[in-house]
Amino acid sequence: MSEKDEKIKSLVDMGFSEDEANMAITRCGDVDLWELVDSISASRITEDSHSRNLSDHQITDRCFDSFGGRKKARLMEESKKKRNRYGGRAQGNQPSLDGSHDEPMPLPNPMVGFNLPGYLQPSVTRILPKQDTGPPFFYYENVAQAPKGVWATISRFLYDIQPEFVDSKHLCATARKRGYIHNLPIENRSPLLPMPPKTIFEAFPHYKKWWPSWDLRTQLNCLRTNVASAKLTERIGRALASSDSPPARSVQKYVMNECRKGNLVWIGKNKVAPLEPEEMEYLLGFPKDHTRGLGITERYKSLGNTFQVDTVAYHLSVLKVMFPNGVNVLSLFTGIGGGEVALHRLGIHMKAVVSVEIRKANKRIFRGWWDQTQTGTLIEIDDVKSLTDDRIVSFVSRFGGFDLVIGGSPCNNLAGCNRYNRDGLEGEQSALFYHYFRILNAVKSAMARM
Repeated sequence: MSEKDEKIKSLVDMGFSEDEANMAITRCGDVDLWELVDSISASRITEDSHSRNLSDHQITDRCFDSFGGRKKARLMEESKKKRNRYGGRAQGNQPSLDGSHDEPMPLPNPMVGFNLPGYLQPSVTRILPKQDTGPPFFYYENVAQAPKGVWATISRFLYDIQPEFVDSKHLCATARKRGYIHNLPIENRSPLLPMPPKTIFEAFPHYKKWWPSWDLRTQLNCLRTNVASAKLTERIGRALASSDSPPARSVQKYVMNECRKGNLVWIGKNKVAPLEPEEMEYLLGFPKDHTRGLGITERYKSLGNTFQVDTVAYHLSVLKVMFPNGVNVLSLFTGIGGGEVALHRLGIHMKAVVSVEIRKANKRIFRGWWDQTQTGTLIEIDDVKSLTDDRIVSFVSRFGGFDLVIGGSPCNNLAGCNRYNRDGLEGEQSALFYHYFRILNAVKSAMARM
């Protein structure tokens, strides 16, 4: 397959038509894939503007507001500057699709976002261009500690909006370092009440009985998709049983390293175990037995990939006053419904949810929760790749638009625990981010034509 054919295939996989892909390559020449994506998006916006008989000056202003100053030239496809920029072979070094040549985006310390309840920090004010404000409001999440340049690329595609990095340990008893890009207001947020416990013993006081004095942990690390094996916990038990009391420093170091990695807790003398799924549900803000009915391995996998509900609810809380009669939601990569549980716990009625989730186990859990707690309309779609622009237009027409587009694309190729395929946004799973961008753009475009 030629390089051109590979680019066309990649663009079609992202949801663009083959004609759009061919036209973009003809316009732009031999450039990187992300340049072609930008060009197609620019063409769509320009066509929308012409369809409403806007002047060239208005088109320029609209595109500038929507995508940020440094993309102004790209969006003026018909201008001479645009043709000169893309008319021939690209000159110089172009940034790669996954942003690997970009400078890393510094993570704040402490990781408390723009504001969190109970934290005194300088007030943050942000003013988004009018074109970027909702509705539709959008909310995108992924792991904070992604490979170099990934968050710069995600921000570039999502209208140059600054990420909000939050570690959930500031809201609950477990760490979860995540980045969020959204166009929600950041003033007048409110946390879910009652506030969740912030320490291990507040969350699980029964573990204090067996907790050794040399284990100084007060919070748990990020909850993952798999847990420590029985062989490991037995090995730890044998090491402790054959050691003095307290154990030698070397034994303590070994045990603590494994306990931190696996979030092991003390359930007896010299006996550790991983958290139970019900305990993970509690730490993540889900109702008891939310994932019950799946096999234990599936439960851990589903919980390890979901939102921390209290954190997300804090960000989404501004919607309650804005939409007293409820919201229409487009939920991408729904998982087990972390975003929907957050809205429900906030008391925000979901009039309709179009849920896109590929894993059958997750769909079964989410559908079961929905049927027990909700009265609105739920439409389920298997794959973001099958959510075409035409289907989006039909949903926008049916529901009168979406108030919120929410989701977090797979982090498989971004997470630090992936030692083998940490390929950034070019990885097979994490490249699905571009479908989030494509679908969000299609929603904005369809709603602009309403």
